[in-house]
Amino acid sequence: MDMNDLVIISVDDHISEPPDLFDRHLSGDLLASAPKLRQTAKGTDFWEYQGLKFPSVGLNAVVGRPPEEYGMEPNSLQQLRAGVYDVHARIGDMDVNGIAASLNFGSVFDFAGGRLSKAPDRQLAIRHLQAYNDWHIDEWCGAYPGRFIPCAILPCWDMDATIAEMKRVSAKGCHAISINENPTVIGLPSIHNAYWKPFFKTVNHLDMTICLHIGGGNPAPHASMETPIEAWISTMPMTIAVGAADWLQLDALQEYPSLRIALSEGSIGWVPYFMERADFSNARHKAWTNSRFPGTMKPSDTFKRHFLNCFIDDAFGLQNIQHIGEDNIAYECDYPHSDTLWPEVPEYLWPTVKHLTREQIDKVTHKNAMRWFRFDPFEHHDRKDLTVGALRAKAKAAGVDISPKSSGGARPLSEGDNRPVTSGDILEMFSRHDRVA
Repeated sequence: MDMNDLVIISVDDHISEPPDLFDRHLSGDLLASAPKLRQTAKGTDFWEYQGLKFPSVGLNAVVGRPPEEYGMEPNSLQQLRAGVYDVHARIGDMDVNGIAASLNFGSVFDFAGGRLSKAPDRQLAIRHLQAYNDWHIDEWCGAYPGRFIPCAILPCWDMDATIAEMKRVSAKGCHAISINENPTVIGLPSIHNAYWKPFFKTVNHLDMTICLHIGGGNPAPHASMETPIEAWISTMPMTIAVGAADWLQLDALQEYPSLRIALSEGSIGWVPYFMERADFSNARHKAWTNSRFPGTMKPSDTFKRHFLNCFIDDAFGLQNIQHIGEDNIAYECDYPHSDTLWPEVPEYLWPTVKHLTREQIDKVTHKNAMRWFRFDPFEHHDRKDLTVGALRAKAKAAGVDISPKSSGGARPLSEGDNRPVTSGDILEMFSRHDRVA
């Protein structure tokens, strides 16, 4: 086996949605009242909905830019590679990167649809959320069967509507759902509240996978507003441990042994110590904490049974998969964000996995993703056609251009300013991005 024999499924990529998002899935008053893509006088794209304004472009969607232009821009679709918002161009970018299949999180309503919880008319928002899922499942994923893993968002502010939407998308072949890892930040009860019992019961009944993406609920902490931003970026993936610790204590994990949770964009190197610490804390404190791990089961046993850990570039973690679990690791590309290694994923991935057995390589590159997400690309394609070598040959024949393109986007600092970008600078950029006007 060599690099070109790899079959790679990415369980975390992103879309900045196109302006015609709702056009083929709504009509009449529902289409007229759907979110509309607008542009400010400064050229910043944004979605307008029920008097609210949502950013259009997912922050840091810089794929294809020269690294020296990286920042919290771009601000408009015109500054992006077409593959960020056009599914046909996306397939070309996947092919040239050797990616057989991909799970894509959206941007307009955030990774888990939480922005819609702020809509004044939330009943109307439910209908537009359904249309979004139809676009994602039927139009984006459906354009290339076997190349995308559908992942739906839910109207979690209305549990009856949430259950109904889960059943609806499941019938359409979507077996993954994205929710906020900490729903209290959008005004909902915590995951330990009885409010969520019907949700977990339905997840189990429909055999769905829950995706918890970093950044939506528990933000990456920073020591001060003057902390250089690289400190924040360095710890960002590991902050998913906060949500993981919370979810590990979930009663539903003991009630439903088959419940599956993917920690999206969370990396894997931190996992061995996390499990060790969880076991230690349980052993030392369970007498007074009323911890709910039955019999001889330890927190680490529960973690390995229920959680999928996803990595972009994690050589240390892959040297220690015996402490994580070879059945609990999956690859992610993070296209089009700045952590993505596009178009050189195979060149980075191969040196970090080649010490593993063939079966272990297959697990962490695609088999675990297939099992955890109930997804089989080989129902639609021969395996030989989804290898790195085959996909890149197809991309070469199609003339996919991978040369860096300057977008002309604003730089985060002016020329000659060597002051490190701080957490305060980034929070201001986030604020400007959210204001969009």
